[in-house]
Amino acid sequence: MANENNNDEENRAGTINDASLREDNENVTNARSRAPSRAKSRGSISDQRKTVTRTGSRLSSATESVHPNDKHHELPTSRATSEEAFSSETNGGYDTDLEIEEQREQYDASGRNIYKEACRINGVIPVSYFLRNITETELTMMHHGLGPAGTRAIAIALVGNTTIVKLNLSDNWLAPEGAVAIADMLKENCYITDLDLSDNKLGNPGAVAIASTLLQNSNLTHVTLNGNDFQDKCADAFAEVMLNNNKIEFLSLSSNNFGEAAGLAFGPAVAENITIRHLDLSWNNIRGKGAVTLAEGVGGNIGLRKVNLSWNGFGNEGSVALGKGLSTNNTLEELDITNNRITAEGAVMLGKGLAVIDSLKVLKVGDNPMQTAGCYAILKSVRENPNSAMGEIDFGHIQVNKDFEDLLKETQEAMPKLKVKHGGTKEPVKPKPKMNPMAKLQRYIQVNNLRLVDFFNKFDKDGSMSVNYEEFEEGLLETGIDLDRGEVDWLIKELDKDGDGDIMYSELYMGIKKDK
Repeated sequence: MANENNNDEENRAGTINDASLREDNENVTNARSRAPSRAKSRGSISDQRKTVTRTGSRLSSATESVHPNDKHHELPTSRATSEEAFSSETNGGYDTDLEIEEQREQYDASGRNIYKEACRINGVIPVSYFLRNITETELTMMHHGLGPAGTRAIAIALVGNTTIVKLNLSDNWLAPEGAVAIADMLKENCYITDLDLSDNKLGNPGAVAIASTLLQNSNLTHVTLNGNDFQDKCADAFAEVMLNNNKIEFLSLSSNNFGEAAGLAFGPAVAENITIRHLDLSWNNIRGKGAVTLAEGVGGNIGLRKVNLSWNGFGNEGSVALGKGLSTNNTLEELDITNNRITAEGAVMLGKGLAVIDSLKVLKVGDNPMQTAGCYAILKSVRENPNSAMGEIDFGHIQVNKDFEDLLKETQEAMPKLKVKHGGTKEPVKPKPKMNPMAKLQRYIQVNNLRLVDFFNKFDKDGSMSVNYEEFEEGLLETGIDLDRGEVDWLIKELDKDGDGDIMYSELYMGIKKDK
């Protein structure tokens, strides 16, 4: 009885295990054939998507309950495949609904992709020239018509650019908005050292934006802002730059609308600046007290080497201040004051400084109404300076006389390297010799291939071989011979020897023959 009971219990246990295995096998099969809950997207796991087996699941428990040596309870092929998948997934997979991320693109150091995206955002077409040259050290994009929107796109691309050190965007109509974009870019970019934004209609708002950046940027050494319609309103902003920026070596504000107030603002700032080597304020309207103050600032500066103040309105007042400034300055090497309304008196006052300064090498004073007297005064001052380093003086378009030429010859003997340019030697005008009125008659006859009698017949309408004064004058007028009133009177007096009031053919013949 005991043996029979044991056999019955073993049979019941086997039946339970078979049922459990069949149930687990059906669950696995159903799990493998279940349709996906959502559509596959790019980066999703494909049909081989795997699921990690969690510890303690029914399938795991069932697997552990089967004795490894029990041949009667081998798992189906589908179950073996699932186990291989589970094992593989356990080594490298995860149970998650998140899509696998695509491999990240390599960082674009050139900024081309950033520029294209910036163009899309700003609604402009990318400039192929910019894309080709974005990795060069010098980028010159003159006359490309960028406008404010195109400038913003370029500015965005240049924020992280590390190759361009010289940027020229002149004549692109940036307007104040474009100036703000460039200014913001320069606050982040630390590689650009040379900037040219000439002829871009930046106006006073653009000037303030650029000046504000120049107070923060410590990399720019060359700044050119010519022809941007800057006025006295923004002069204080640039004066602040001159006072506080200690990196700029070249500053050009030429061809703007700075006037007397700007000169008053620039003067003290120029005097205090020690880093600017070349300052260009040409083609403005600086005059009066502004010119005097600026001249004093130039004289008191210890760093400037080259100053261009041409085409302003310094006049004699500014010349006096420049003369005083030059007498105390020992660093300035080149001064251009072309076309500044400087007369001979102003040239004499300027000469007082030239007789002292020992550093000036180039002086340009052409197109001033100083005439030969002013040129003589300046050259004489240079000649009398024993320590003068002068190598070139430009008196362009000013005529000189023989006295100046003599002084120049003497000066060049003492200073062989000195070159002087002027408007030529002024020679006395000799009056043209007047042609004898009788010779004019002869020339008319020869040119028109006439006989003397044919010529006289033009006057003698009645054929009497005699004409009165009135007929003679009318005939001369008809011929078109160039004779004034005095010459006609001279001919009448010369031909009518007897004074009877008529001119005979014989008298004309004798007069012509005598003059030959």
